Amino acid sequence: MSAGPQLDAATVLLQWATGGLLFCWVTTRRKELGVGYGWLLRSSYAAVAALAAIAGYGWASEPIRDTASVGVAAAAAYALLLSVVRRHGHLTPQPNKNGETASSFDPRWDLLAPAIGTIGLVAAGLGGGGNEFLQTARILVGAAFLGSVTDAMLLGHWYLVQPGLRREPLLEQVSWLGKLWPLEVGLLIVPTGMISVLTGEIDDSYGGMLGWFWVACAITTGALVIVTRAALRERQYAAVMAATGLLYLAILTAFGTDVVARLVLET
Repeated sequence: MSAGPQLDAATVLLQWATGGLLFCWVTTRRKELGVGYGWLLRSSYAAVAALAAIAGYGWASEPIRDTASVGVAAAAAYALLLSVVRRHGHLTPQPNKNGETASSFDPRWDLLAPAIGTIGLVAAGLGGGGNEFLQTARILVGAAFLGSVTDAMLLGHWYLVQPGLRREPLLEQVSWLGKLWPLEVGLLIVPTGMISVLTGEIDDSYGGMLGWFWVACAITTGALVIVTRAALRERQYAAVMAATGLLYLAILTAFGTDVVARLVLET
């Protein structure tokens, strides 16, 4: 039994770039982090979006999605350029509420790229056949899910660069990941979903092994979110590094939760 269209790399890469850039704004809007953090995320996800466009145009073209991938790469690159110009230009830096010097870059520019990416992801969901509403919801929530876990890990590393940073930005990212986890898992269970793989209604070609691998990834991701939040309650600075290590594992299990499920359901 097949539950939908074939999963392709272009959609997954656009999901990753769109979600990552959205949660870049979640953090940069605070104007607490050094400008380098925004530069890191904008440049990284611009590259991921460019790869999405290459994969789309080269192997499984969907015009709106692939055009959106180009738009995401361009918008992220523009925000990066604008931030660099504002940082090194003649504009007067503005102190933030902690008395630290912050860039005059307007973080709302970081919303342009995920807005464009969302259009492309909706087009990919609606154009895939099958249950278009469910497919689109899975793609959009998956984008936020993958973006939040990746940005949380990168933010944890940023504390090595900016050790005096408060924990609230990292706690916020982990909190979003915890809120998105039940949505992600729930949408992948909704029929036709992963329950059908576990019962054998959908053949995963591995005797059900991929279904149980998905269960392990989903449960482990949820557990890692809980343990990460617990680690961040500790006052020692080492707790942040411990949380970052846990988020490394969470990236692996989060991608397993999203990509493995959709690979099985959409092939």
